[in-house]
Amino acid sequence: MKKWIVMAILALVVGLLAACGGGGNQQKAETKKIIVGASAVPHAEILKSVQDKLKAQGVDMEIRVFNDYVLPNKALEDKQIDANYFQTTPYLDDFNKKHGTHIKALDGIHLEPMGLYPGKETAKQPKKGAVIAIPNDVSNGARALKLIEAQGWFKLKAGKPLNELTQKDIVENPNNIQIKEMEASMLPRAVGEVDYAVINGNYAMEGGLTPDKAIAMEKKDSEAAKTFANIIAVKEGDENRDEIKKLIAVLKSEDTKKFIQEKYKGSVIPVF
Repeated sequence: MKKWIVMAILALVVGLLAACGGGGNQQKAETKKIIVGASAVPHAEILKSVQDKLKAQGVDMEIRVFNDYVLPNKALEDKQIDANYFQTTPYLDDFNKKHGTHIKALDGIHLEPMGLYPGKETAKQPKKGAVIAIPNDVSNGARALKLIEAQGWFKLKAGKPLNELTQKDIVENPNNIQIKEMEASMLPRAVGEVDYAVINGNYAMEGGLTPDKAIAMEKKDSEAAKTFANIIAVKEGDENRDEIKKLIAVLKSEDTKKFIQEKYKGSVIPVF
């Protein structure tokens, strides 16, 4: 009888150990990895702030930093990454149209107010023939033009959709302002070579430019602010992946809102 009791106990222990081992393998199998492409500041920093929280939910996120506005979408289209976080919906719509890509905008996370920064000139009224550098992509270029117009420096054609405006739509230009279009990432380094520059928030931060140094910033209640929130984007067909939903949920948490507000002090504004 004692022998049978001992054998029964041993069998029970072995079973429990096997169950524990199987549970561990199951847990490991449930952990999924995603790669998210992002601009270095603030996108990658915001992603890093939720990395541990996401891992606790079974999603191991690798953050891949890109230094321009083209490669993150090409990498997403080619499925080298699972999502990206660097762009606005108007920019993405234009990119899809031009490149034949199939990328879908999901939730907006934050706004980076564009700033009009002094270069060679510091006056709040431009001299005749002043040269202002702006981003060379359609959506960010349009934002830049609206910000300049808001200062009364020139006037744009009325009634045209914001994300379709170009410098050809300047209808009144009493100071003969010259617009110089440049790659957005180059603007912080080029600001000293022009009279003024309108710079995206992330590139301004990378270049050490803060809102207090700007002549003007986009307002929270501006048309641009309502249109140009920075979004999570995925390849079409991946919208309902569980790990993507978890990523968006942790990004739109109160903890993330507090992180953005405390770290960036107005240079980045949560939109959720």
